[in-house]
Amino acid sequence: MNQAIDAEHPLALIELLTTGKRRLMLFGQPGIGKSTLARTLAQQLGMAGREVHCLAADPGMPAFGPPGAISLGVWRQGKWKLEVYEALCSLDAARFRLPLIEAVGRLARRAGQGRLLIDAPGVVRGVAGSELLTSIVAAAAVDLVAVVVRENHAPPLQQELQALRVEVVKVAASPLARRPGKNSRNRERTRAWEDHLANAEVREVSLNRVTSLGTPPRKAPEAWIGKQAAFLRDGASVGLGEIIAMDGDSLRLRLPRRERLSSSMLVRDAVRDSSGMLVTGKRFGDSVVRYLPPSDLVPDYPQTPQGGYRPMVQTGSASALLMNGVFGDPQLHLRLAHRRRSLLFDLGDGTRLPGRVAHQVSDIFISHAHMDHICGFLWLLRVRIGERAGCRLYGPPGLATRIEHLIEGIHWDRIGDRGPRFEVSELHGDRLQRFELQAGRPGRRQLGEKPVREGVVLAEDEFQIRAVTLDHGIPVIAYAFEPVLQINIRKERLQACGLEPGPWLTELKRLILKQQLESRLSLPNGNREKVQRLAEELTLTTAGSKIVYATDLADTAGNRERLIALADGAHTLFCESPFMQKDAEQAWRTGHLTTIACAEIATRASVRHLIPFHFSRRYEAASFKLYEEIAAHCPHLVIPSSAAVSMGSR
Repeated sequence: MNQAIDAEHPLALIELLTTGKRRLMLFGQPGIGKSTLARTLAQQLGMAGREVHCLAADPGMPAFGPPGAISLGVWRQGKWKLEVYEALCSLDAARFRLPLIEAVGRLARRAGQGRLLIDAPGVVRGVAGSELLTSIVAAAAVDLVAVVVRENHAPPLQQELQALRVEVVKVAASPLARRPGKNSRNRERTRAWEDHLANAEVREVSLNRVTSLGTPPRKAPEAWIGKQAAFLRDGASVGLGEIIAMDGDSLRLRLPRRERLSSSMLVRDAVRDSSGMLVTGKRFGDSVVRYLPPSDLVPDYPQTPQGGYRPMVQTGSASALLMNGVFGDPQLHLRLAHRRRSLLFDLGDGTRLPGRVAHQVSDIFISHAHMDHICGFLWLLRVRIGERAGCRLYGPPGLATRIEHLIEGIHWDRIGDRGPRFEVSELHGDRLQRFELQAGRPGRRQLGEKPVREGVVLAEDEFQIRAVTLDHGIPVIAYAFEPVLQINIRKERLQACGLEPGPWLTELKRLILKQQLESRLSLPNGNREKVQRLAEELTLTTAGSKIVYATDLADTAGNRERLIALADGAHTLFCESPFMQKDAEQAWRTGHLTTIACAEIATRASVRHLIPFHFSRRYEAASFKLYEEIAAHCPHLVIPSSAAVSMGSR
């Protein structure tokens, strides 16, 4: 490797590029100054009358062109002028390095025989760095590599550099070169993406009429919204836009007017997040799934809790936690995001739920009235003494009578009118029979009936609860929490439009949820605009992530079909799995599922995460065996780390 060249005065590089070398690759870690050096070289060569092209090969932080793409530009009038790009639909050069290398090769051939500078990705370690270095050199026919390094630092990938069959020189980085922080990079990248979409118009695409490459499942609309989408023709990119809505098999997206749709569409992992920043999205199926819940929910959580693992799932709409673990009494605590409100599914032992949270429980969904599913009602009754707000309970026929008997078992001579109030709704086929009960007031008062359409027992603007009746020797109910929509305001678009935040945004969200898209809304600047245009311009709207809870059901064909329909495409299925297959006779006799039945239901329902629970205590000493049987039949099983270690050691 030759003696170091000064990046601020790269005369030696200029000389090499004017006396034979034509293709220079700038290589180094992120923030080392490669893009600045490319501009300096272009200015000097341009002043000497040389035409210079640059290939911006870092899709995450390109020197020019849209992020998520590899771009070819030419130096004109003191800046890079974009000539053509190839969409990668990813900001991650390491993950999609083969498509990146192929794109670099194609664009390098389009650059012709003039001077070409290749601004390489900042991936300089491991297998990914090694492959990108050697492959880009080969694909772009590079004949000179400039390694930009800081003073007194060794070049990265020295062995690979020495093995290259091209000349390699060392360039001393400018002492002013600094890599911006993550937030700064996100903002800069997002500004470049907004520039690309500056004159975009809304277009519609039918998924049935395009060949989709690298796309998420159609059953998961939340995995599409905000994603970059590229349109290809004969391998070349003819359009690059952003998906803003999905309705069935139809996509709406923002696409620059000058660009075109085609019959081939590419979607990967570049996505606009809920704050409006263009980032690398999580892989489909990735979610927050933990076994140590936050301290504000369970402040006394021990390392080896009684009841076994307590898994927790977080989505954009809610967090859901099995309070008593996979071996304890069933009780799922679902906390609504950004609201002081909780829902409970079943009422097993409730002592682990903090009292302050119990006062925020608005609705409880009971599967059936066996002891381990309803014994926590007495705890709830005690902690809600003095609570003015009522609490609603839903469950199978006969629930109101049982709740009445539990209340009447207490002597209430000193409660006055401070007794907790409950509204109990029993699901009888396609209707709810409703009753009101209050501690200290004997008996129950009938409130009449409500129709139930398509199993929806509770419907609100932001979510609904769907129920289906299953068989356990007695009727039991499985429930699905179904968020209607998740609407996030794009702050950068709000600012770009000169609009101040305020109550009008709440009204905008309400109108979107009500599907009143043709309505007009008054804005802070005095204008009135259609809700549909504001929704497309200012919001990111995604379908919510469904969470399903099912326990105590026999393995029958009817139960399977009804539960599979309820759980279809769910983000998470909490499903009972009390018995291993070797104890299938016991499972059948008691009306429960086996591990394999649980796994097969989850697989057929195409759920993203399966969390089994309600394990028989006979397996407490070797719970990993349960996970082994389920994992063999369901690839989406969530496995606790300690159980995975035990499984791997066998």
